[in-house]
Amino acid sequence: MRFQVRDRLLGFGDDYWIEDQHGNKVFLVDGKAMRLRDTFELKDTRGRVLIHIHQKMFALRDTMVIERDGEPLATIKRKWLSLLRHHYRVSLADGTVLDVSGRILDREFSVDLDGELLAQISRRWLHIRETYGVDIVRDDADPTLLIAVAVCVIHLAERERAGD
Repeated sequence: MRFQVRDRLLGFGDDYWIEDQHGNKVFLVDGKAMRLRDTFELKDTRGRVLIHIHQKMFALRDTMVIERDGEPLATIKRKWLSLLRHHYRVSLADGTVLDVSGRILDREFSVDLDGELLAQISRRWLHIRETYGVDIVRDDADPTLLIAVAVCVIHLAERERAGD
């Protein structure tokens, strides 16, 4: 299953659509500006909130929390020792850990579970400027969670770059 994401052009607070491989709008990423912490909502086409994403306050490292129906689903933070490439750890509420690594700022990275590819994020497949693809490889993977993970790690990497 493949999705197409148009990059935010103006920065935080922008809303943008995620389309399926046929060009149909599937999810809206609703950036909530003017908040104390960075907040996003992943909504369906009817405007229902599927995933709530927010920055964790008072953390040693930038951390994002993904919630579904008010319950924590995942926590995302950068690994301590990742010098050459960006590496993020996604800790799911059930104890499962996903590994995100690659060139996040270039939109060329993968999401793995125990060394097995779950999703590949890339600009290679698309010829539209400022757009990247999210290819969900496993049929049993949760597309909304993996899209939320991609949104979070890109946001964290961009915040880190802005802080340098």
